[in-house]
Amino acid sequence: MSAASDAHKGVGDAVWQAIVLSWNGCEDTLRCLQSLTSAKHAGLRIVCVDNGSTDGSQQAVRERFPHVTLIEAGANLGYSGGNNLGIRDALEHGARWIVLVNNDATVAADFVAGFQAAARERPGAGILAGKVFFADRPETIWFAGQRVSELLGYSGRPRGYGREDGPEYERVVSTGRAVGALMAISREAIEAAGLLADDLFAYVEDVDWALRVRDAGFEIVFAPGARAWHSISASTGGVKASTHTLYYGVRNTVTVLERRRPLGTIGTALRRAAVLATFVLHALTRGDRPAALRAVRSGFADARHGRLGPRPHAPS
Repeated sequence: MSAASDAHKGVGDAVWQAIVLSWNGCEDTLRCLQSLTSAKHAGLRIVCVDNGSTDGSQQAVRERFPHVTLIEAGANLGYSGGNNLGIRDALEHGARWIVLVNNDATVAADFVAGFQAAARERPGAGILAGKVFFADRPETIWFAGQRVSELLGYSGRPRGYGREDGPEYERVVSTGRAVGALMAISREAIEAAGLLADDLFAYVEDVDWALRVRDAGFEIVFAPGARAWHSISASTGGVKASTHTLYYGVRNTVTVLERRRPLGTIGTALRRAAVLATFVLHALTRGDRPAALRAVRSGFADARHGRLGPRPHAPS
């Protein structure tokens, strides 16, 4: 039996654990944890990893949710490093499926059942991608799957983006990637593909992970019954306020593509130009255009020189 098939023996009896990564977003984290503790799944174990918050998040979690396992990283390890702490802990505690939930998201009470239904329908799945809505427009889709282009790095907006939910988004289908706002990954997929890439720090690491899981012989599957509502990029100041999305986006897109699909000197130059142009065009649409363009320029330069990890001297 293949590794992918073996991963789904006894799906109904799987041990499910959820990981929430928190960094200076106390109120968001508390709302997220409240939604998880209200989930209709008696065996769900919840882990909150705190990435060195300075806003009292740790104490608030201890007081409000004493049954939640709190792991204190003591420093900002980024999305990858912080979640990897939680993933290792979940694996040590027998997790069969691990759910990642952004702290600025809330989940539907039946989200585990939604994931389980998709896993039963697609026993070859190693990653299950949840359906994510805008928090301020609760019937409007933000993510319902997305293709991934390893050639150019740009895949367009997610499937269903900006549209009202409907029957076409209720089917379990194959997809190119999941997003960290709500996704589940099996123990077997992690054992085969490894953890999140620590050096990417934040952004695009979920794309990289999905591609590695697929390479290991597992499917990536959209699970429409697993739903969440996401306040987009709240952890980095909001998608409009922060330039982190641009810096890490261009840097990590170039890095992941070149790791996975080398194109030679000319092909690499052309692809880099295409990725850079995409992010520059996005930066030009923003009100903070000068800062946005600086973020793109510095992210692209760091990619070219192999400078990874946290953004140096990071502004907002």
